[in-house]
Amino acid sequence: MQMRGGMCAARSCLLLLLFHASSLAEARKARGGRASTRRPQPQESPTLRERVDGAESFSLDFTAVAGNVDNFMVQIKNLAQSLYPCSAQKLDQDMKLNLLRNASVTCNDGSPAGYYIRESKGSKRWLLFLEGGWYCFNRPTCDSRYETMRRLMSSAKWPRSKKGTGILSPQPEENPHWWNANMVFIPYCSSDVWSGATPKSVDGHYAFMGSLIIKEVVKELLSKGLDHAKVLLLAGSSAGGTGVLLNVDQVAKQLEVQGHTGVQVRGLVDSGWFLDNKQYKYSDCLDPISCAPTEAIKRGVRYWGGMVPETCRQAHVGEEWKCFFGYKVYPLLRSPVFVVQWLFDEAQLTIDNVHLMGQPMHEGQWRYIQNLGQELRSTLRNVPAMFAPACLSHELMTRTSWMDIQVKGTSLPRALHCWDRSLQEKSGNGSRKNPPTNGCPTRLIDSCPWPHCNPSCPTIRDHLTGQEMGVIQFLKHMGFDVQRIAQQQGMDPGKLLGMLNNSS
Repeated sequence: MQMRGGMCAARSCLLLLLFHASSLAEARKARGGRASTRRPQPQESPTLRERVDGAESFSLDFTAVAGNVDNFMVQIKNLAQSLYPCSAQKLDQDMKLNLLRNASVTCNDGSPAGYYIRESKGSKRWLLFLEGGWYCFNRPTCDSRYETMRRLMSSAKWPRSKKGTGILSPQPEENPHWWNANMVFIPYCSSDVWSGATPKSVDGHYAFMGSLIIKEVVKELLSKGLDHAKVLLLAGSSAGGTGVLLNVDQVAKQLEVQGHTGVQVRGLVDSGWFLDNKQYKYSDCLDPISCAPTEAIKRGVRYWGGMVPETCRQAHVGEEWKCFFGYKVYPLLRSPVFVVQWLFDEAQLTIDNVHLMGQPMHEGQWRYIQNLGQELRSTLRNVPAMFAPACLSHELMTRTSWMDIQVKGTSLPRALHCWDRSLQEKSGNGSRKNPPTNGCPTRLIDSCPWPHCNPSCPTIRDHLTGQEMGVIQFLKHMGFDVQRIAQQQGMDPGKLLGMLNNSS
């Protein structure tokens, strides 16, 4: 068995190297050039060393195969599938549920918290994903949540396995740069934006232990190989994205204190960059959806016993609620963080009491929405690593179609790969404000001012009728008649959208 395993490992390495070399040669020939036989220049050695010594990441660089990416991905998938049977630890497609061994760290109702994991033996890259799902901020709203969304407050009926999609997918054509990482999905069952440290009380009050759940999961993963990791990417969507901002430095400190200083901890925030702005229409604070963002979080922090990063707590003593808003907490973080944020986020518009579907758009709403996009752009001005499409949507990373959305011709997976490369090039200098690698952008934000002016935006579905709306149809509903303006200019509506999206 040992000889067979060694032969398999050797064969795997040889196949990977041959495949990489042949792909580069074929790509150069496709561009009319010829494969070079010269020795690599000194500046290329880190990339080569990464592919040999750090082969567990097997990050796919498309710069050499840009002309034939689809065929390249098919070959990669076939290669990966052919190597699976050769491994003593066959890569399982689904993530398996593990309830925490420490039974004192629980969901809201006192049931054990846990995580789903798909291990990739030999990989030194770990992706920990925090699920989203709003929150509750007092006993009535939590009671209501328990009746209608119990899965987000209890582990009692969690399935034994979970399929990963988007950035959690094990398929290289769906997830080109992280498919081979160790994947961990942490279900959201604390209703506290991953901030609480309060156990369930004897008189029946709910537990709020989101922050402690993350800490306990990291502790357990150390015995599964996290202690030898090179990269830990703490990611999350919606409330989970805000949870990343609140916990990424805590995770880095936890590993550092335990002596695991070689693990690079990073954050990836998807649709968790909320604004503490004024609502379009004021409403009483009766539930999380209608309550103004600032008031809901103020009540929640008191009810949960919420914890925030120490640097942010010191900056906002007595107003710790401000640390739940990205533009307030981000400048105070030590860990590098990549921000993914729709410029016209559906959840933000919902809590701002802007309802877009099923009724005509008023001029006041239209101005409010445009101002929201401008305000969000303003809060992102000092963020060096981000992906911000001008779309009306919410959450992106775990969609199977996450590769389809582009900003200025670059997809999110590509932008994340560029960010990863820039951090590798800058590792060891303690700086997170890294310049972009040539031809590999890390700061992508749409400049056009209307929702869905980006032609690659996802399809919009009317929540009342269930009917899909095209981009032009939606913008007309919003009061912007693309068809009429295009006719006036004598051009195709799609071309006009492209010009709007690429304008500066």
